[in-house]
Amino acid sequence: MSEQRFENRVAIITGGGTGIGKATAALLLAEGARVVINGRREAVLRETARELDPDGRRVRWVAGSVADEQVARELASTAVTEFGGLDLVVNNAGVFKPTPFLDHRVEDFDRYSDIILKGTFLVSQAAIREMTKTGGGSIVNVGSMWAEQAIGATPSSAYSAAKAGVHALTRNLAIEFADKGIRVNAVAPAVVETPVYETFMSPEQVREVLPTFHGFHPLGRNGRPDDVAKAILYLAGLEADWVTGTVLAVDGGVTAGRQA
Repeated sequence: MSEQRFENRVAIITGGGTGIGKATAALLLAEGARVVINGRREAVLRETARELDPDGRRVRWVAGSVADEQVARELASTAVTEFGGLDLVVNNAGVFKPTPFLDHRVEDFDRYSDIILKGTFLVSQAAIREMTKTGGGSIVNVGSMWAEQAIGATPSSAYSAAKAGVHALTRNLAIEFADKGIRVNAVAPAVVETPVYETFMSPEQVREVLPTFHGFHPLGRNGRPDDVAKAILYLAGLEADWVTGTVLAVDGGVTAGRQA
């Protein structure tokens, strides 16, 4: 049996019930980690935990919004009390719905800012307090290609602004906590086929619309949750122990340029 890269390491994954978060949890578990997953829907978390960890030994879950400071603190404390420490955080919780700028309401802006940016801030803060006690750790934030490029077909001003904040937060925390042995990086995906699209389109629309974005990516296809999860594990692991403050494009080549 090959050596497991994350043997006995403890991870928190926000937005861990579906999509990229669930795929990341599955890969980390396969590599020997213990995982605390978070999301707003308790039933989804319970089912994901049962699916990924049938014997219930290596997955715990905490339901609630990461924009709530108490939830953020509970995530960190659950990792420590249940599994004995905290080595890795994946800030993945998010929402997405393309909306023209003038159609946005204040409530929309607050929702994106709370879940994406404030949530990343609070969970990172709670985690770093624990990591500084034990000599370090790794944080990987899920940013977005939309924070780097505006796409006319998918107007996403509030979402993009929140994700750009995550990119800036990534770099700032990387510098501030480098001397504490804490690395902070981010991935910036393009179109990844996750359940988020089903929050604003019917299943039929998803099947019809998503394939039209394959050609948007120079590599010829949309991303899959595993594509991003594998990049997250790279940044989180020892292979990247001299990497911090980077935002890694995981986007099928979109931000590299245009073929035509």
